[in-house]
Amino acid sequence: MIKYYYPLFRPPAEANNIIIQVTLGCSYNNCSFCSMYKTKKYEVRNLKDVYKDIDILAKSYPNTKKVFLADGDALALETEHLLTLLSYLQKMFPKLKRVSLYASTQNILSKSNDELVKLQKNMLNLIYFGIETGSNLILKKITKGVEQSDIIKSLNLASSAGIKISATVILGIGGVIYSQEHITQTAKIINRTKVNYLSTLQLGLEEDAKDNFYKHFSDFEPLDDFRILEEQKRFLELLLPINKIIFRSNHASNALHLSGVLPKDASRLINELKVALEIGQGAFIPNEYRGF
Repeated sequence: MIKYYYPLFRPPAEANNIIIQVTLGCSYNNCSFCSMYKTKKYEVRNLKDVYKDIDILAKSYPNTKKVFLADGDALALETEHLLTLLSYLQKMFPKLKRVSLYASTQNILSKSNDELVKLQKNMLNLIYFGIETGSNLILKKITKGVEQSDIIKSLNLASSAGIKISATVILGIGGVIYSQEHITQTAKIINRTKVNYLSTLQLGLEEDAKDNFYKHFSDFEPLDDFRILEEQKRFLELLLPINKIIFRSNHASNALHLSGVLPKDASRLINELKVALEIGQGAFIPNEYRGF
């Protein structure tokens, strides 16, 4: 079998799909709330080594239809490198239908529209994208390295190239003081772009990330579950998407699991939140069953 370089992360939706590490770590790796790749130095794996992994996996799983390219943001790879890799994947997995990866604002904006179109036509047809927040103030405090306008531009570049987008928003990342700004400004991003899938999760800081997070966000006051769900409710009330969005709030961190299609199910989802808030703690998922 192939050797994975741990820690290895993948989106929940990729649990049953082939994972191939084409890079190690994250090319940016400066977000203060994230500790996923702090033990790794960003590195582009040699194509010959990647091909060996693909050969082994193709032999064991010849009917593979979906492949996820790890690690943190494989879209940071040069376009020609990615195209060569995508071509080999299609050769070795003749039934391949989808290739996906994590992507950031920075590495989407580093590519032209023509490059993104070429990648999409070669089966790179889904990206996982962490919006986190739409507030410029909070983006600065969490050292995301981008502004709201950059996020909107990058998402629109990807969608105009035909690439589907699965976006995540972090509830509670603005804390008590900036909760309203977080939700208002984040809703603006969703309403001005065409994400296909949208997930919300609750902020959770690993021990090794806390010092760095609070160093940059000294006035942060965490929200309890009640305020988190109030934030979730306000967020859904503000969403006016210009396309159909499959919505999920079922990450292991969430106090309440929700699912639906926006805008069709918005009223039902908001009502479920209202009922849960009225019931209180008994309606929430117990802490022992939650985590990252």
